[in-house]
Amino acid sequence: MNLNLFLFILFAVLTAISSFMVITSLNAVHSVLFLILVFCNTSALLLLLGSEFLSLMLIIVYVGAIAVLFLFVVMILNVKINPLKISHYSIIPIGFLIFSILFNILSSSMRELDLVNSQYDNIDLISWVSETNYVNNIETIGNVLYTNYCALFLICGIILLVAMVGVIVLTMHQRRDVKKQKIEIQLCRVPSNVVKFVNLRI
Repeated sequence: MNLNLFLFILFAVLTAISSFMVITSLNAVHSVLFLILVFCNTSALLLLLGSEFLSLMLIIVYVGAIAVLFLFVVMILNVKINPLKISHYSIIPIGFLIFSILFNILSSSMRELDLVNSQYDNIDLISWVSETNYVNNIETIGNVLYTNYCALFLICGIILLVAMVGVIVLTMHQRRDVKKQKIEIQLCRVPSNVVKFVNLRI
């Protein structure tokens, strides 16, 4: 067993354990943290398979944006544990159905890819000096994205910017009963008129 196969099995087992902990954790914050661990292990699997772009996008998009958003929302809502106890026997049929579907998908993919009978006797040594002259996946996708689809990429960025500004404007509530500082009025004040002397009758 070479190093690549060992790392693949290790990250696959960690992904399965983390996925199981996501659905079994009673605390919602712990579930989100285990979900982030699932994304990181899946990104490592994609990196071992040679998909550098998908691996980095999984880290940037899912871990850097979506999972952090989930964690932020869960911590703000302060989700508490439901005191009602659900019988585990009532969800066994649904779990068995989902398990059978996933097992059939996994078995069919293993038969098509022939992962069981694959041999790893010959170790392929990579010359990294020669690999530096080749164009990797990220450079190829970047060249296509910023040359052939540059206009569409900019339009998508503008649409996302307008959507973000619209959400900010809609969530800003202007309350009239709140006292606010008016900087322009404060700057126009004359220092001599700031202090007012009052004669008090005793």
